[in-house]
Amino acid sequence: MSAVKGSVLAALATFNIAARTQSFTRAATELHVTTGAVSQQIRQLEQQLGFAVFLRHARGITLTEQGQQLYQVVHRSLQEIEAVIHALQPGLQAEGEIRLKLTPSFAFKWLVPRLHDFYQQFPEINVQTFADGALVDSQNTDCDLVIDYRRDDDIQMDSQTSLLLAEFLLPVMSPDYQTKFNWQQPQAWKAATLLHDAMPWRNAERDTEWRYWFDAMQISADSRRGHFFNRTDMAMAAAEAGLGVAMARQALIGDDVSKGKLVSPFSPLPANAGYYLIRHRQSAAIDCFIRWLEDQLAP
Repeated sequence: MSAVKGSVLAALATFNIAARTQSFTRAATELHVTTGAVSQQIRQLEQQLGFAVFLRHARGITLTEQGQQLYQVVHRSLQEIEAVIHALQPGLQAEGEIRLKLTPSFAFKWLVPRLHDFYQQFPEINVQTFADGALVDSQNTDCDLVIDYRRDDDIQMDSQTSLLLAEFLLPVMSPDYQTKFNWQQPQAWKAATLLHDAMPWRNAERDTEWRYWFDAMQISADSRRGHFFNRTDMAMAAAEAGLGVAMARQALIGDDVSKGKLVSPFSPLPANAGYYLIRHRQSAAIDCFIRWLEDQLAP
């Protein structure tokens, strides 16, 4: 391609959001257009490029190998453009303080292990992290940013709200507990001890994640059995200790699986929920932190 046309540049911006959110629907919500408009723009982009960037399947979309390579370049380039614009704007400096509220599970299992990298890049920015309760009041404006776990159809999207990370559900257990049952047999789910996050979001029924997973997997089992916790990381810790099988969120597993602390005989299932970023204030420091978050989540 001798030159990149304006229409291609616009489509690449749309592609960047669709790849980050892993959904045409979520991208459309963020762009305030229809899902059909996003799908059409991606289709036109693929025609102009001469290769497919997404695989379409019943459960949504995934990047092709070419799409993965393209996304890495497009995402990095857009981040660099934003950084240059902010650097050139008068009066904007990447320093100051950010007040962030989020759930304890996401703070402990995802954010805190990565904060060292942020402080190395932005030593003049101080992030005050508040993870007091299992649930976050995203409407409380006494903070600058909120990261809240919500169902997709419960969130009210606007210019200050964006999907940070789409979540996937995965039953996990200790290696010893895995050997107790044949997990592909229905009777295993009648004997296994279920470990629940009883408060995944406000007003949720306490067995909602297990019930959703059983329905999606077409497993006939009682989702109301087992032990209940008010945080996902507590249920995962109980699973690691051999108490039962927990319905974990893939973003919070970290290296527990690679280190053999937790195992699963199943593939992740889209949760139709995710971590949403709600922005209450504007500053150069906040812009830097949001760009850093997105970089951490880039495939």
